[in-house]
Amino acid sequence: MSTIKLKTDIPGPRSTELLKKRDQAVARGISTAYSIAVDYAKGAVVNDVDGNSFIDLAAGISSLNVGHSPEPVVKAIKKQLDSFINPIFNVAMHEPYIQLASTLNQIVPGNGDNKTVFFNSGAEAIENAVKIARRYTKRKAVISFDRSFHGRTMLGMTLTGKVQNVKSKFGPLATDVHHAPYPYDYRYNKPAGELIKDLERLFKVTVDPYDVAAIIMEPVQGDGGILVPSTEFIQLIRKICDEYGIVLIADEVQTGFGRTGKMFAMEHFNCEADITVMSKSIAAGIPLSAVTGKTEIINYPKVKELGGTLSGNTLGCVASIEVIRMIEEMNLLTRANDIYKIITDKLNVSSRYIGEVRGIGAMIGIEFVKDKETKEPNAEFVQSVVTECFEKGVLFMRAGEGNVIRLLPPLIISDEELIEAMDVIVHVIKKLEA
Repeated sequence: MSTIKLKTDIPGPRSTELLKKRDQAVARGISTAYSIAVDYAKGAVVNDVDGNSFIDLAAGISSLNVGHSPEPVVKAIKKQLDSFINPIFNVAMHEPYIQLASTLNQIVPGNGDNKTVFFNSGAEAIENAVKIARRYTKRKAVISFDRSFHGRTMLGMTLTGKVQNVKSKFGPLATDVHHAPYPYDYRYNKPAGELIKDLERLFKVTVDPYDVAAIIMEPVQGDGGILVPSTEFIQLIRKICDEYGIVLIADEVQTGFGRTGKMFAMEHFNCEADITVMSKSIAAGIPLSAVTGKTEIINYPKVKELGGTLSGNTLGCVASIEVIRMIEEMNLLTRANDIYKIITDKLNVSSRYIGEVRGIGAMIGIEFVKDKETKEPNAEFVQSVVTECFEKGVLFMRAGEGNVIRLLPPLIISDEELIEAMDVIVHVIKKLEA
């Protein structure tokens, strides 16, 4: 029986009316990918205010790895609401903060010699990770990578390795931030050793390595187009950090909590970061982020040098405890790999526009090009696919230069739901190519 149920034109009349009100009330700078208003969502299914049902392969841009409104999380939040909402940890501690910190200290790569501090968003956690690294090393420079995405705060967008729609005309930006090349085998096929030589050239002509506090990287680039580096590249970056006393920060905001088939993506590369940054799926949609790292580094700032009024809110902490339990009890790491197989099997079709299907676990990108020889990005075709799939009841996001379909389904999606959604995507691609 079909999960997708479309009772009106898309968007329907009530969503259309809310879209008009949104335009009147909400700043235009915040984007909304789809012109529907959500009424009810459960698991991998979103129901809009017009009674239409969609299969969600965006999962809140990987914020909903355990799905919409998972019952254990909802139950924990309701129970916490009956006790208290948030006493503010800077005023009085609460047990969920301490319990969750203890759990993350154990499951984040680092042999358990970790400590944790909580914040509200991924960008805020990124900023504090850099802050901690600078405090610890007594250095100021930070290196990020081309095509990376680290948030929309002033430092976050400076670290981000793209200009359009992120930092164009928002300057002056933060200082002492430099960018290095990141692997993109489909387009450049540059060996890891050559990419490291590019980084070493940066040390010769732009910034002294002994002035660098941190290198921050996404183990798999999400917004950049689902780019998976080699183990050699990640381990060479680790070696560079060890050689010069640089703190390695892993931005696991999108890749964490089972998305790639491991609890954290760095585990795929047999490599440990000094600091790991988490958010998005950490609390099933409740605002929460975490910075976990080696005790020697995380403990370096003095009392009162870290914090934030709502950081580590109680509802987010109890939600996260249940998220971690769900991932373990439902074996969602294995499920992520099952999802990869179903999606890639479905995409094993002849297409003159699909340049590459790539990914890891339930984090998959489909890059579209105008010509397979020139590899010119085909963002127009992807936009047409996104629009028609939406009208047929399937939701997902774009990435890269707008020419990559980014599939991030909830890890709890059923085979039937996933196959139904993929059948729509494949049908639309074939139809638009005809």
